[in-house]
Amino acid sequence: MGRIISIANQKGGVGKTTTAINLAASIALAGEDILIVDTDPQCNSTSGVGIDKRHITKGIYDVYTSKYAIADTIAATPFEHLFIVPCTVDLLAVEIELVSKKRREWVLSDALNSIRHQYKYILIDCPPSLGLLTLNALTASDSVIIPVQCEYYALEGLSMLTRTISLVQKSFNPSLSIEGILLTMYDMRNSLSAQVAAEVRTHFNEKVYTTIIPRNVTLAESPGHSKPALHYDVRSKGAQAYLALAREVLVE
Repeated sequence: MGRIISIANQKGGVGKTTTAINLAASIALAGEDILIVDTDPQCNSTSGVGIDKRHITKGIYDVYTSKYAIADTIAATPFEHLFIVPCTVDLLAVEIELVSKKRREWVLSDALNSIRHQYKYILIDCPPSLGLLTLNALTASDSVIIPVQCEYYALEGLSMLTRTISLVQKSFNPSLSIEGILLTMYDMRNSLSAQVAAEVRTHFNEKVYTTIIPRNVTLAESPGHSKPALHYDVRSKGAQAYLALAREVLVE
């Protein structure tokens, strides 16, 4: 039975999609089939693993609207063992369409339960909001990875999300847990990064991954080439950091 992990933070620009793509690609190197579910209407996970959005005929929007079973929307990527349920901009409208739907908080959970046995891990890339798409992802998940950018207000956003996780546990998914908190965009030249990292570790101690994701040119450039960082420049600090994170996740 595959493990389902949401990658979530209501703040934008903290590295959710970068983490979804690069963690999935890193785990796939171990020879295990990995599935990314792109539920962010920006569709960056989809393009980031080499899928041309112009040629998508079915994706996660069709799952939410019951047009297709999720198994029929899964696309192979150019990278071995890495698969994706792609996203199109149609997903922007889905929260309005879900309002009147029965079991609206469990749509993604019901869909993923039919295929989770096929994958070692299923990683859900969440949008930067706490609406119905993120709620569906958290209801469907065993756990959550929370990327936290090493900047001002990081803890404020983190505490908001942990409150949301508590509400989901009470109302929809009592077994949901925090898989780990991931420090991202760490700048060794900036004392603020070190201060934020120390503060997060003080508040959340063992929940914070040992691996820290640095600010790195390869992580910024590789999406423009529709590749995970390790397939763009495996020797880069960014690629090596996500390989280290994959080792931490696989050990758990």
